[in-house]
Amino acid sequence: MSTTSIAPATTFETSHSQSAVEVLSILGSDARLGLTESEVKQRQDIYGPNALTDRPAVPLWRQFVAQLQEIVVGLLLVAAVIAALLGEWIDTGAILAIVVLNSVLGVFQQRKAERALGALQKLSAPTAKVFRDGQLCNVAARDLVPGDRIEVEAGDHVPADARLVDGFGLQSSEAALTGESTPIDKDPSAVLAPETPLGDRRNMLFQGSVIATGKAGAVVVATGMETELGRIAQLLARQNTEQTPLQRRLAALGRGLVLLCVALVGIIFALQLARGGQFLETLHLAVSLAVAAIPEGLPAAVTITLAVGLERLVRRNAIIRKLASVETLGSVNVICSDKTGTLTRNEMTVREVHTSATGYAVSGAGYGPTGEFSSLRTARSIAPENQPDLLRALEVAAWCNHARVVPASDASDRWHVVGDPTEAALVVLARKAGLESSSRGELLHEIPFDSDRKAMSVVVAPPNRPRLICLKGAPEVVLDKCIEIQRNGQTAPFTAADRRQLLEIADEMAARALRVLAVAYREDVDATKGVEVERDLVFAGFVGMIDPPRDEVRVAVAHCRSAGIRPIMITGDHPSTALAIARELGIAREDQKAITGRELDQLSDDRLAAQLAKVAVFARVTAEHKLRLVRLLRSQGNIVAMTGDGVNDAPAVKASDIGIAMGMTGTDVTKEASTMVLADDNFATIVNAVEEGRGIFDNIQKFIHYLLAGNAGKIIFMFVAAVLGWPNPLLAVQLLWLNLVTDGLPALGLGVEPPERGTMDHQPRAASAPLIDWRQGLLLLAHGGLSALSALAGFWIVYQGDAAKLADSRVVAFCILAFAQLSYSLSCRSWHVPLLTLGFASNPTLLAAIGVSFVLQIGIVLVPFLHPVFGIEAYPTGSEWLVIVGLSCVPMFCVELSKLFFGRRDAGHEKRMELTRSRSLPTPEEGGIPNDEQPETVANEMAKNSSF
Repeated sequence: MSTTSIAPATTFETSHSQSAVEVLSILGSDARLGLTESEVKQRQDIYGPNALTDRPAVPLWRQFVAQLQEIVVGLLLVAAVIAALLGEWIDTGAILAIVVLNSVLGVFQQRKAERALGALQKLSAPTAKVFRDGQLCNVAARDLVPGDRIEVEAGDHVPADARLVDGFGLQSSEAALTGESTPIDKDPSAVLAPETPLGDRRNMLFQGSVIATGKAGAVVVATGMETELGRIAQLLARQNTEQTPLQRRLAALGRGLVLLCVALVGIIFALQLARGGQFLETLHLAVSLAVAAIPEGLPAAVTITLAVGLERLVRRNAIIRKLASVETLGSVNVICSDKTGTLTRNEMTVREVHTSATGYAVSGAGYGPTGEFSSLRTARSIAPENQPDLLRALEVAAWCNHARVVPASDASDRWHVVGDPTEAALVVLARKAGLESSSRGELLHEIPFDSDRKAMSVVVAPPNRPRLICLKGAPEVVLDKCIEIQRNGQTAPFTAADRRQLLEIADEMAARALRVLAVAYREDVDATKGVEVERDLVFAGFVGMIDPPRDEVRVAVAHCRSAGIRPIMITGDHPSTALAIARELGIAREDQKAITGRELDQLSDDRLAAQLAKVAVFARVTAEHKLRLVRLLRSQGNIVAMTGDGVNDAPAVKASDIGIAMGMTGTDVTKEASTMVLADDNFATIVNAVEEGRGIFDNIQKFIHYLLAGNAGKIIFMFVAAVLGWPNPLLAVQLLWLNLVTDGLPALGLGVEPPERGTMDHQPRAASAPLIDWRQGLLLLAHGGLSALSALAGFWIVYQGDAAKLADSRVVAFCILAFAQLSYSLSCRSWHVPLLTLGFASNPTLLAAIGVSFVLQIGIVLVPFLHPVFGIEAYPTGSEWLVIVGLSCVPMFCVELSKLFFGRRDAGHEKRMELTRSRSLPTPEEGGIPNDEQPETVANEMAKNSSF
């Protein structure tokens, strides 16, 4: 055979639309002999190894340099250079230490974040059974080539994408690849339409999936990066790591500070020169003031605040892998969630059993054999042992079965499945009624499941009972094989009316997204008659099962709604199943429908974007569809969290603002691509994490407000003094010291403030919202002005135009600016709650920070040998200490009084606005916005921009 007959990759992509004979012919392979060793060697030279390629690792030095490219860090480096030129080595050392610490922490986090493609390779099977020169042998999976004839059986990992050639009773578990919660029935003889979705290609096997039952032969059609798993790897590799909203906001703040510094240097320098100041002295003062305008403690405060928030999140079972993403949680307004294993338990569970005349509800979830039976008609609990028809249906289901359910090896309450999950659900059902599948006796004969027959049967010989055939399968197939029906412990003729009634019950169950199996039996059978034994059966009942929602998710979804977060389900599962789960959880309303992947392919980006706001469920979607949806949502200005556990979720998880992986059931691929891992696989943990994220952002805003208000106070103080023609009220070294002693530690104390109540009662902030908007900018200027006025008042009270008192007035102003900012930090703990309500001791970290900074400032003033270093030429007198203490408290008192006054006014206004809003807004029936999608009220907006 010649390698020139090998088909191009485009043919491989349509293998499902060709017969097995056609695919073998195109690939130049033989269904019985496979390829020769020489052909394999030639093809390996063309296609390379059957492995997923990785991007080259970024060198450590480049990662470190990347950390220095953030604008705030660059501004600090410029400040360090200027401080060094001015001879201020203490400030220079402090700034450089902050920069190095921040960069090291950033590199450390990044080194752990880029292993996704390496984890993908773990899903590749290490060996494969393949025909070479007509002989079946084991080879390394990486040595497979297109055209290789392979064999797979139950328990095998599929080593490459392959077209089925033959097989019997084959089912493949593709949950990690497609999101389908149950194994897929495979049919080698099927020839499908070219546009058939990935999850419906029942004549194909895909790398990364696992054979659940049966045995088959297949021909490899794609290897390495050409497989469906390889496509996901390529999608993952193309996702560049983007800046978080916090990083973008800090960059914008840094640009503003650069412009401010340049303007300050120019204005102060011009004013001082106009007053006759010396050039070098004036330049020294102007540059020092510009350096003082830069909040040196900002990067360290942000990093430590995020790290503290990370530790809080760990205690709430959320593990953040990228430090800068901690704050992003608070901005999330859309959560795109996979269904299987995220919203549901990924454990098939029987919900209902229907016999000839009675329906039973079954409680319990998952594979734990605990649960009760109750009548669907009366909702009363029943004892299964008193229900002969129910017991017979459960016996048949348990005996027609090969699965086992065993407890986990650890001390947890989890159970593991050995075999098909659907069959395991039947085993658990029987155990809930006190039946064991092991009691069926000897297995005499089996007819495995076949996708054409849609049924499976066994012939068993129970102890001391007649041997019987037990059959399970699709309702219509099983009913066609029945001539009798189990009723009240006896058998009766199976009429046409019985058939119509039972099919209606099965259709109604299926409409509620239950997977329906029928079970039937017959006693005194001859096990030697093969398929012919599957006739003249007795109908025993229907079993309805589902992958149930997690108990806590419904409450979590409700919390998302109240917090202004919109949940969307994006899954590879069947539309009806997905929609039923979404409605049960409150994600979708009864009038909403699901959009399928096939429908997505027919929509342009513009048309899809227009529908995104109206659709809550996207089903039968591929990895590419999920990625497209996440990108469109982000392009509309949303902050998107994407949850998932399977390989097919990984590209969308990485492309989202917050990628969330399941820690217990998630694949390594998804975990490595994510920014957050849920240690308990609990959707409710996401809501807890969002609450922490909002609290962290509030804290960052608080200490940035504190830092900039303090720096604004110094600038205003110096500017007004220059305008009034006073002598320099502070020396350059004193300005730099104030920036160092008042900025760092108190900002860190504000960063660990616990989240305030009500953080989840308002809408998420917009992605474009700055750290400091114009209202907050005016407010921090006003607060800084209070400190400046206090210092100006203190300076003039002592100075009063007497040059002999200049040294005394400088030390008084020096202390007022320091102590006013330290006391003001207490008021920065909350935007609107008074300090007396919060309690002085409720943030001991902040109190300790204020105490240390206070001691350092007192030491500068009172320790004699430090006076020459900081230009201090006098000690404050007793009366001057009274002035210092009194004026230092003015900013804090003013802010606290404004909280009390404006807080009462806003509370009254909020009540009036809410009353007006409730009377004026149209109801959903009148054409208004649904209650769960109403925009934020004006009152809430006012509360966010309150008097603080």
